[in-house]
Amino acid sequence: MLELGFVSAILPDYSLEKLVAFAAEEQFSCLEIMCWPVGKSDRRYAGVTHIDVNNLNELKIKEIKALFKDYNISISGLGYYPNPLDENIEKRQFYQEHLKNVIIAASALEIPVVNTFIGRNQDLNPDENFQLFQTDWAPILDVAEANGIKIGIENCPMIFTYDEWPGGKNLAINPQIWERMFDCFPTPLFGLNFDPSHFIWQQMDYIQPLYDFKDRIHHIHLKDVKLYRNKLDKVGIMSPPNFYSSPKIPGFGDVNWGKFFSALTDIGYRGPVCIEVEDKAFEGSEKDVLSAIKTARNYLNQFIS
Repeated sequence: MLELGFVSAILPDYSLEKLVAFAAEEQFSCLEIMCWPVGKSDRRYAGVTHIDVNNLNELKIKEIKALFKDYNISISGLGYYPNPLDENIEKRQFYQEHLKNVIIAASALEIPVVNTFIGRNQDLNPDENFQLFQTDWAPILDVAEANGIKIGIENCPMIFTYDEWPGGKNLAINPQIWERMFDCFPTPLFGLNFDPSHFIWQQMDYIQPLYDFKDRIHHIHLKDVKLYRNKLDKVGIMSPPNFYSSPKIPGFGDVNWGKFFSALTDIGYRGPVCIEVEDKAFEGSEKDVLSAIKTARNYLNQFIS
């Protein structure tokens, strides 16, 4: 009914074949594959390239399809999470053009979804950012429409480090903004890659949006978060959230996964649900990372198997 997978960013040094072999061995159904441009990134979990969309040809496309078919694993979506509305115009244009290339690659590989961020210009207020979004996202969604690819916008505010503070680097952080987004671009291909953990530390309801936006849920990230009330009481909500909360693997934080999966079944969601590992407690070694993936899987199987 639901396809359990994980986000490939947590295993950046694995080749695509090693990644798929591990997923198959551990009985996962799918993978969200990272498609950053080849190179380095200063941000954690960014800059990971398991499929290089800039160097795809017919032979490479056949090889990738054959690899996943041989292991009976599907690709839930291609992932690329930059800031497409960056205040630096050259960076903004680069991010937007690469995002278009990822969309075109998804079509060539017959993958239904591309997951990303809206982005945000930190020099502009929310209304000014929305105007920028309307202008800059129109050609991106034109490419998605032309290729029949769904776009899943993650609801992460990208506000964890001081260079992201205080405005964050992603506009699409709450249902009010989503409504404006979808009114502006009503195509059903434009939707959400929903992660409940981001609403926990914002102290928002993470269940009702599943009902309110059920027709826009294209992909799900399974990440948990632990909110430390004693720390929040010291620093308050005006502080970066990593001062009072911490990402955890599912089952180790404050998300009520029983209620979450109950809502998913209520709305008839039948798509991919992918574990996203950003838990620092499991970053000490490759063994720890693999343990995080498998521990999260074991916990989540009660809701999926």
